[in-house]
Amino acid sequence: MEKTAIISARHLKKSFGRGDSVQTIYSDLNLDIYKGDFTVIMGSSGAGKSTLMYSLSGMDKPDGGEILFNGTDIAKMNSDRLAIFRRKMCGFVFQQIYLIDKMSLMDNVITAGILTAKDKKGIVSRAKELFSLVNIPEHTQKKLPSLISGGEAQRAGIVRAVINEPAVLFADEPTGALNSANSAAVLDVFTSLHKEKGQSIVMVTHDKKSALRGSRIIYIKDGTLFGECELGEFKPDDSERTAKFEKFIVEMGW
Repeated sequence: MEKTAIISARHLKKSFGRGDSVQTIYSDLNLDIYKGDFTVIMGSSGAGKSTLMYSLSGMDKPDGGEILFNGTDIAKMNSDRLAIFRRKMCGFVFQQIYLIDKMSLMDNVITAGILTAKDKKGIVSRAKELFSLVNIPEHTQKKLPSLISGGEAQRAGIVRAVINEPAVLFADEPTGALNSANSAAVLDVFTSLHKEKGQSIVMVTHDKKSALRGSRIIYIKDGTLFGECELGEFKPDDSERTAKFEKFIVEMGW
């Protein structure tokens, strides 16, 4: 089946600094993100993985090129239009969770939901469904962020990120601050969202266990898309899939 590009980036340019201290992140990068894919962006430290994700999501502007998101060039939008666009089209999960301390988990999610939807009953119903998906029971939904574990907080952050049914969920090192058990639980949530909800996901990571959850791996090197690998649907203990991934990252110079 032919894939549909939900994001098409063409001839992207991005650099930081001035004069002799200019650091070029990418100078002519071309990339498609496909609807329904769980795309993982990998690369060595400083390769520009997060910078690319921020550009693709409209959180940062490239210096040149175009980014067609559902056919609209977000690289040409002003900051006000971009803010509205991100609220409607994008969900974000970061290593730092940023839940509001004085609100319960449920209120954190509902508050995010009513920013774009006025149907509070519908938002609450969807929140309950998503909390169930991420295995956060009702009594925990009523707790403040300070009273739950890091893994629970990150899973609640994912619920908040997808409450408005974003076209793309962006995640930047979402397991970077978690232990192995909590990391696995969070990755299970991403897998469920992708498999059961058809959620398009773009995740930046340097962690191989996290990257293995993706259906497609793209590797950034020297400011270009250096290589990509199609893995298909994640299945636990799939030795052939794991071997294909390991072979790919070795070829990339990991």
